[in-house]
Amino acid sequence: MHSKASDRPALLQNMVRRLHHKVTPRPFFSAERSTTDQYNLYFCKTLCLSVIRKFFPLDKNYLLKEAQSGLQDTLLTQLLEKVKHHYQLIHNPLGLNDSFSRQISAFQPQSLEPLFNFYQNLAAVYRYKYGDNQLEFVWDGRDHQEKYQLEWTASFEEWTDGFCKHELFLQAVLDLTVFLPEKRHAQLAESRMNHFILKHFEVKFHKNRGIVQMKVA
Repeated sequence: MHSKASDRPALLQNMVRRLHHKVTPRPFFSAERSTTDQYNLYFCKTLCLSVIRKFFPLDKNYLLKEAQSGLQDTLLTQLLEKVKHHYQLIHNPLGLNDSFSRQISAFQPQSLEPLFNFYQNLAAVYRYKYGDNQLEFVWDGRDHQEKYQLEWTASFEEWTDGFCKHELFLQAVLDLTVFLPEKRHAQLAESRMNHFILKHFEVKFHKNRGIVQMKVA
């Protein structure tokens, strides 16, 4: 039996609670912690933040949230490769094989977590703009999850293509990934990335009300 959309928050919370109880009580980075424990902790964290969290009062399209959450690592990996490519085109158009260029090209992230906040904010703006809570009929044989995944992926790629035209955005992504160990002010880079979201969509993140539309004079 399929659960109703209105039941999803409680079901998700129960799922997270069950997974949490399965985790062996050891420090997170303990060598003794099993792969299953690490997966459960990671799943609990990302599920709590990106599915249960509400960014605005009507942020209740849980199917769309699940679709976006499931694509987080894939789309962020693609974003990082896109940023590296654009940065090299601007700063190394001749393709010189210097140490700085090699550092950027060869970088493979151990974790994409520094980019999670940007991804979740952009996903929330998408839901604010396009995430109608009412499920529409899908006539081409796809289920809603697949439809949401395809539409969100297309929007994410289009929007980040636009962001990548700005050098400040490229530098911010690199500061949070390639150069993160050297950067003490990672929060500044994260703020610069979120600035592109707010400016592009003319919204702001209100402390109490969440996402709100900016008033245009």
